[in-house]
Amino acid sequence: MTAAGESAVETSPAQRVVPASKGQLRSIATALNGTHNSLGFIRLALALLVIVDHAFVLGGFGFNPIHELTGGQASLGSIAVAGFFAISGYLIAKSGQSGDVLQFLWRRTLRIFPAFWTVLAVTAFVVGPAVWMIGGNKLGSYFALDGDGPFEYLARNWTLFIGAHGINGLFLNTPYGLVSGMSEMNGSLWTLSLEWACYMMIAALIVLSLLRQVKIVVPLVAGLFLLAQLGLFPLPSNVPVLSVPAFAGLALAFLIGASIAVYSHRVPFHDGLGVLAALVFAGTLRFGGFAWLGTVAGVYFVLYLGARLPRWLQWIGSRNDYSYGTYIYGFLVQQVLANFGLHEWGYAAYVALTVAITLPLAWLSWHLIEKRAMALKSRGPGRGMQHWAHRIRGRWRTLRG
Repeated sequence: MTAAGESAVETSPAQRVVPASKGQLRSIATALNGTHNSLGFIRLALALLVIVDHAFVLGGFGFNPIHELTGGQASLGSIAVAGFFAISGYLIAKSGQSGDVLQFLWRRTLRIFPAFWTVLAVTAFVVGPAVWMIGGNKLGSYFALDGDGPFEYLARNWTLFIGAHGINGLFLNTPYGLVSGMSEMNGSLWTLSLEWACYMMIAALIVLSLLRQVKIVVPLVAGLFLLAQLGLFPLPSNVPVLSVPAFAGLALAFLIGASIAVYSHRVPFHDGLGVLAALVFAGTLRFGGFAWLGTVAGVYFVLYLGARLPRWLQWIGSRNDYSYGTYIYGFLVQQVLANFGLHEWGYAAYVALTVAITLPLAWLSWHLIEKRAMALKSRGPGRGMQHWAHRIRGRWRTLRG
């Protein structure tokens, strides 16, 4: 999630949460009841952590100290992205249980693509030309049809799979550009294709009627990725997404979240388990084993926090979800600021200025693009396969009659 998950868990009448009776152990399902949780706040916090992490390398301040403390196992950014995938796995699996595959794919498309296409367009046709001309170049040369122009940037990235990172060599003079030798416009977008691949796994389970009827398949698939993290089950290297080194770990976080979702009425919610998960999570980060044991513990911990954090945080993200916009615009803003030397103001000022600019962009992204797109989720394909099958049969009878 990256950050593009559901704002709330969609449930059918049969899935509605029934409060636990007195003396019964509460479940994750009862604790994370609809919008009455802090998952929206956590996602926004994770998106901001990605900015905090990226600021080290994009501003030329060295590596995040977390990377050294964990022995190279993780950084704040990788932990935050894994948290996105964990929450997304839980919410997306819940969503997948409440409709057919056509509705599922339509909702996922509306949630992730419109804002993604918008940030690509803003990058190519607003930010890029502005930086280009401020640098003393003519606008006409920016749009020259060469190998790394704005049109090529759109053509090679619109499917979510990032094939072009830069435009016309912009940002080569930033701290990151000088170290990497890359023209990188938005280095956060590459994770979206991995999240989409996770969505497709859920879609396949829906088509095969496994998500609701043979739920054990979900943790079994998670187990395969756990074995992959342990080096006991090599993933096929000829499949593009599976060959990405980070995919196994992120897919594991997603599928553990999905496994908790399909068994949410059986998975206990308990402070003792939450504390234990936190200790295991922190311990593996410091001493090893984060890639498998720490990920499993971390998924439970982040969902536990979603239910345990103070109630006054629950309004954040319950109606207006700015986490996705924060994630997809943060890197771009940081690169623009670094291009004009504002990273020289110091790390804290660089981060604060990035957040001050990114959050309004996230606000615009939500209210102008994301929210309007999601308003269409029950229209067209969102009506479901049964509705359209009935319409097609009726049309066929009319034509034959």
